[in-house]
Amino acid sequence: MADSNFIDYVKIFCASGHGGAGSVHLHRAKYVPKGGPDGGDGGRGGHIILRANPQFWTLIHLKYKKIIKAENGAKGGAALCKGKQGQDIYLDVPVGTVVKDAESEEILFEMMEAGEERILCKGGRGGLGNNNFKSATQQTPVYAQPGEEGQEGWFILELKILADVGLVGFPNAGKSTLLAAITSAKPKIANYAFTTLEPNLGIVRYHDDKSFVMADIPGIIEGAHEGRGIGLRFLRHIERNSVLLFMVSAEEKSIVESYRILLNELEMYNPELLDKDRVLAVTKCDILDRAAEKKIVRTLPDDIPCILISSITGEGLQELKDELWAALNETPGQ
Repeated sequence: MADSNFIDYVKIFCASGHGGAGSVHLHRAKYVPKGGPDGGDGGRGGHIILRANPQFWTLIHLKYKKIIKAENGAKGGAALCKGKQGQDIYLDVPVGTVVKDAESEEILFEMMEAGEERILCKGGRGGLGNNNFKSATQQTPVYAQPGEEGQEGWFILELKILADVGLVGFPNAGKSTLLAAITSAKPKIANYAFTTLEPNLGIVRYHDDKSFVMADIPGIIEGAHEGRGIGLRFLRHIERNSVLLFMVSAEEKSIVESYRILLNELEMYNPELLDKDRVLAVTKCDILDRAAEKKIVRTLPDDIPCILISSITGEGLQELKDELWAALNETPGQ
């Protein structure tokens, strides 16, 4: 299988530039044979700066760029000339990128706002020239500071998808079909497990030009929090969704039991996910008759909104959008 364009994890080595050394120089001119010190300061080393770019949705541009080094600052010159500053390097990353120290795995910061800039490695300061060290008792200092070394290290960049609604379900629960039915997204759809191998985003149009973003997350299987299947790789994308839409196929033996398994996987991965608003959709209801629908309704949990839908016939889709919009705009405390 060809490599996917969706890359949500990279490990890179970054090194900012060293500061330039200060200059040791004494002013000399035709009629000034013994002028004072005029050595300039060294230039700052280049920073390595991360910039959140809303036009980026993947980290693939950094996948094959493992080592990134910024330019060193230049040495100071005579006549108080300051050395040239090392050129900064800007790395564009998607909004939602988490930056970690690769050794300790400590989270350093998160890029959450479009246009946000954060210095990953700070360039070393330039050294002071000998002009800075003159005094009443030392009028011709012949020493200057060396430039400060830059910072370096290995860093992990992880992308967590930002979306209003995240779809949670087993493979073949109909997540991709729903996304295709109510958005303009065109995810791959087929009748086999793990059709979706990367998150897909779509914009759901609502009344009066309102809209919200929906993310189709690859299917979760029981044991995903322990690394089974491919769910573990994508569970982190669910963390940033405001509302979780659980999707269980009407073909399942027990809707409630399937829902509980999905809920347990999220809880084992991150208990805080259970604090998010949830909606349950029973999918593929076009295969049911009225009697079967009524039977399913009687078994549904009563602690969350439950809707029977069919992405093929359109049954329940408007009701589902109404419920999701209400959850997204719920007033805190209500």
